[in-house]
Amino acid sequence: MATITATLGPIMVGVAAKKSQNFSKLSLKSSRTSSEIGFVASQLSGIKISTAHFQKSAPLPISAPRRPSLQPVARRVCPFTGKKSNKANKVSHSNHKTIKRQFVNLQYKRIWWEAGKRYVKLRLSTKAIKTIEKNGLDAVAKKAGIDLSKK
Repeated sequence: MATITATLGPIMVGVAAKKSQNFSKLSLKSSRTSSEIGFVASQLSGIKISTAHFQKSAPLPISAPRRPSLQPVARRVCPFTGKKSNKANKVSHSNHKTIKRQFVNLQYKRIWWEAGKRYVKLRLSTKAIKTIEKNGLDAVAKKAGIDLSKK
């Protein structure tokens, strides 16, 4: 006895047959119509149909590296003066204009905060640094509405 396996769409069919039988009826192609498949199914009636080969096993856990949580990107805006980038035209020799950005000159600066008795690290425009040197950190922060105790 030999076991022959034929495929009927998504179903596997196992047939136990003698070697002398004609196996041409068992070979199926996907181009056959549903009536031909029905004929073959009726010829194979009483045969145990197994779908064990098509059952999916439980998915294995994938140990992909976790993406770090997205940190907010610092905007190119000075919090004290409100200065931000400017749009301008870059003009070539042929008078062809392309838009470019003129960004604010922002600097990371560690400034002594007298009221808090500690240093505060801020990202300031150079204009704001000059203003803080002239008027003091507390006065400029109060005018801009910034709470330095959080930073």
